[in-house]
Amino acid sequence: MQWVGRAELAAAVSNAGALGILTGLTQPTPEALRAEIERCRTLTDKPFGVNLTFLPSMSPPPYAEYRRAIIEGGVRIVETAGSNPKEHIDDFKAHGIKVIHKCTAARHALSAERMGADVISIDGFECAGHPGEDDLSGLVLIPVTADKVKIPIIASGGFADGRGLVAALALGAQGINMGTRFCATREAPIHDRVKEFLVQNDERSTNVIFRKLRNTARVAKNSVSDRVVELLAKPDAKFEDVAHLVRGAKGRELLESGDLDRGLVWAGQSQGLVHDIPSVAELIERILREATSIMGRLAGAVH
Repeated sequence: MQWVGRAELAAAVSNAGALGILTGLTQPTPEALRAEIERCRTLTDKPFGVNLTFLPSMSPPPYAEYRRAIIEGGVRIVETAGSNPKEHIDDFKAHGIKVIHKCTAARHALSAERMGADVISIDGFECAGHPGEDDLSGLVLIPVTADKVKIPIIASGGFADGRGLVAALALGAQGINMGTRFCATREAPIHDRVKEFLVQNDERSTNVIFRKLRNTARVAKNSVSDRVVELLAKPDAKFEDVAHLVRGAKGRELLESGDLDRGLVWAGQSQGLVHDIPSVAELIERILREATSIMGRLAGAVH
């Protein structure tokens, strides 16, 4: 949700009864994140969280300063993602903050549990972003993880409707996490052309990139990601060959301008389940209504 997880979307999600998440690194500085936390607080009186993702980089962001902005901003729930989260989990926990750690493998979930994470968000291969290198779908990964950890889990990757929520609960999760689906809502702070792009796409409209680099990522299929696939298919390919195409700034320009050939669009296979652009409140109410209906029907079938 880089560039998308801003106050207006997070607040709308929280106001509708779910948990909205600001993406910390969407903000260019820790000071900007402090301001965004305050802006979100003016838009909702409900709980919301902040995501802080630890990216491999030669010049990483000042994570300790971002952590401090979150802590001093009074945020009570943080979603962490990426490698080596212990330092961050320890700091957040020391300040009474609940930590949801995003994982792509059960073994990583166990490690995060040992580090003190309160909740695991387990991300299947269907997801947008980085699904890890094991290629496990949620249908297997969710119950495998539920069998191994003692803390609650949230199912991530491929969820967009009430059917998915019921399935996740049946597989052992306590809820679902949605990214791609929330991008196609009225409150998502991105260009309408991008939202329509997600609606028109189907479940096959993704490319898996960076596999050769052991940093597998799933993005929407467009001219840029097609070109990345082509370049990285060469035997001697390296990241430098595609760096100019995949820069985060390019993706931000695409989301803001609606120029679908400007950069990467991070979206998952759940595009095949996205058929409209409702308000966040309408979407969440629909999901709960669908899930309740399905559970009632299943209960009746058992009897």
